Amino acid sequence: MKALVYHGPGQKAWEDVADATIEEPTDVVVRVDTTTICGTDLHILHGDVAAVTDGRILGHEAVGTVTEVGGAVKGFRPGDRVLVPAITKCGRCDYCQRGMPSHCQTVGGIGWIFGHLIDGTQAELVRVPYADTSLYQVPADVSDEQAIFLADALPTGYEVGVLAGQVRPGDTVAVVGAGAVGLAAILTTGLWGASRVIAIDSNKFRLEKALEFGATDVFEAGQGTAGDVLALTDGLGVDVAIEAVGFPETLLTAASLVRPGGTIANIGVHGVPVEIPMQDMWIKNVRLTMGLVDTVSIPTLLKMVASGRIPAEKMGTHTFTFDQMTEAYGVFGNAAANAALKVIITPA
Repeated sequence: MKALVYHGPGQKAWEDVADATIEEPTDVVVRVDTTTICGTDLHILHGDVAAVTDGRILGHEAVGTVTEVGGAVKGFRPGDRVLVPAITKCGRCDYCQRGMPSHCQTVGGIGWIFGHLIDGTQAELVRVPYADTSLYQVPADVSDEQAIFLADALPTGYEVGVLAGQVRPGDTVAVVGAGAVGLAAILTTGLWGASRVIAIDSNKFRLEKALEFGATDVFEAGQGTAGDVLALTDGLGVDVAIEAVGFPETLLTAASLVRPGGTIANIGVHGVPVEIPMQDMWIKNVRLTMGLVDTVSIPTLLKMVASGRIPAEKMGTHTFTFDQMTEAYGVFGNAAANAALKVIITPA
């Protein structure tokens, strides 16, 4: 089969590798019909994830068709159309039992294993461990182009942003960073009745998209951002500030926007230390949350997509074939210049 293989920082190749096969009785093999690229894949290519070594197949999101099942698999059979999420879970360990499969102990202490600890989904075939507790059937009325964004981006924005931030009816929410995950948070704030959603970004294209995704107000990031937001909120700030970039300055921006008793929900992946203003935050009773997505919201989000409540397909801006994988990375890696949110990659 063909797959995108990591060969060290800055090095990747779409090349021939051995076919994915059943290794454990709880495995299935899935033919990949649709995949995409995540910002985490770019971090890997920059050499930021030491656990990813030469020869690893990249990717952790897919929609596909089951081609082979292990002897212990009960819930799936060949021909089933499935969503392969970013998080794998055994369903039995302590963390899975408490609803935190992001730290599944059985698969190594972290649920994100595709394209990280095992071969990933940017391939013609992928082996999926613990299929019965990890895979999701895709309803017939949900397209591949909708379902693919439920593998990671939409659950991340919803779980780590909206749910962790405890958005409630009538709340004012600010989302700092209107990339794919920030837009996912904007798209799902309405499920909890936010009355005002303010998007902040340095890119005009993304701010235009934010309005399409449900933002009520947008501001270009800059020196006056905090003042602009405070002016909209009677000088108090927002109930929930969602950080969706992963830079020290964007987390500090989020911290500057939240009102007393509010919440900062950090989604962004931070690679360097951040010095936060504890001297200001503690006395304002501010709550700070952060974390890796668990993808436990996928069944709910699938229903919302199927009903038309969440137009997930709006996240896809560019389409490529497997043979154009390198081009897809080029476009996504320079998303701002290419007016790209998420890319859709299919066999042909």
